Amino acid sequence: MKYLRVVRLPCFFILFFYLTLAGSLPRAFADKVAKKGDNVSIEYKGSLDDGTVFDSSKDHDKPFQFIVGSGQVIPGFDKAVIGMKLMEEKKFTLQPAEAYGEKNKKLTHKVLRSELPPKPEPKPGMGLMMGGGPGGASRRAMITEVTKEYIVIDMNHPLAGKALIFSIKLIKISN
Repeated sequence: MKYLRVVRLPCFFILFFYLTLAGSLPRAFADKVAKKGDNVSIEYKGSLDDGTVFDSSKDHDKPFQFIVGSGQVIPGFDKAVIGMKLMEEKKFTLQPAEAYGEKNKKLTHKVLRSELPPKPEPKPGMGLMMGGGPGGASRRAMITEVTKEYIVIDMNHPLAGKALIFSIKLIKISN
């Protein structure tokens, strides 16, 4: 019985110490700064100038993870994370050159309707998958215009040519 009391006391002390300081533990490591090569987890919301949200970590039910400086994300996003402290929040705007680039007119094409299957009826805003033949990768395209003779397809990234506004919070850094 005496042994049980001796063991219980340190356990309660450790539990009390942990519960007392648990709220401040993340702050104790807040001096850690994200650098190239770190694996980071981020909560984020991406929106356009008009306020339209195009993506959010809340939509994916988990934080976004990537390796800083590895090319896994658009260049401006990588640059914005470098130097951030753990639990730091930041809001920034990326111009097209730092994100998905300007719209490339060479990626917009007119296609004769006679070259398309009759169904489904093409409509502006409809998405298509182009390519995918032997050895070729598929590419997403958007129908931007429909006439009786042709349709116009745009193979640019949907966010090309747009300024992107991000609100982010760095919640984890590991090497």
